[in-house]
Amino acid sequence: MALASQTSPRVPRPSVDLVVVATTWITPHLVRVRLGGPGFAAFEDRPETDKYVKLKFASLDSPPHPVTRTYTVRHVDTPAQTLDIDFVVHGDDGLAGPWAATVQPGATLSLMGPGGGYRPDPTADWHLFAGDLSATPAIAAALEALPADATGIALIEIDADDARLELSGPAGVDVRWIVDPAHDPSTLADAVRALPWPDARVQVFAHGEREAMKTLRRVLFDERGLDRTQVSLSGYWARGRTEDRFQAEKREPIGQIFPVT
Repeated sequence: MALASQTSPRVPRPSVDLVVVATTWITPHLVRVRLGGPGFAAFEDRPETDKYVKLKFASLDSPPHPVTRTYTVRHVDTPAQTLDIDFVVHGDDGLAGPWAATVQPGATLSLMGPGGGYRPDPTADWHLFAGDLSATPAIAAALEALPADATGIALIEIDADDARLELSGPAGVDVRWIVDPAHDPSTLADAVRALPWPDARVQVFAHGEREAMKTLRRVLFDERGLDRTQVSLSGYWARGRTEDRFQAEKREPIGQIFPVT
């Protein structure tokens, strides 16, 4: 694809002010926050199943300053004027997780977006989904968007059995939970490598920890010979990095899922 001769200015994403309607614990470490209120009228939904928003929080510094955190939108209910976002909670670690664990209905939250880049192709012969808990909202939304006769496999890495979720999708898509408390970067890649590979037109959605995605990239492209048009591959986070550092590293070689040529 040719690049434009001049860089067009990026159009700012709209800012939307929403109200917390309810919170629900889905698993011991995953809480769903439902947002709505009059501000929902300004939310411009997108068709992608991996759509994401930038949530605006106040830092824990003194004095606090605005910070953003990126989260996938799990579900949008336009008639009800609400949207759901799932938060992973590990005690007091982080900023967004503790907020979601303690927030009460009536609290407000501002967000920017959404953005997005993937939706399952209904004409694909076979679908592969691979990711960890951070990718589960997008995988779950994609499964729900598949045609009833779709076939494929979803491989989801979790750190404990109690992180399993009830996911809805076509009967022909097998959901497999891989328990790996250590989160070895090769776990998902090894699981994909061990799959019987269909002689069919494959579409892949693989998102999760950055180093795991780099390892998986080599399986998908070097070993399976897939084309970039068949694969949505991205790092959602990086072990040992804050989100601010993770986002900054996207501009550095270490932050690139695909080698820079």
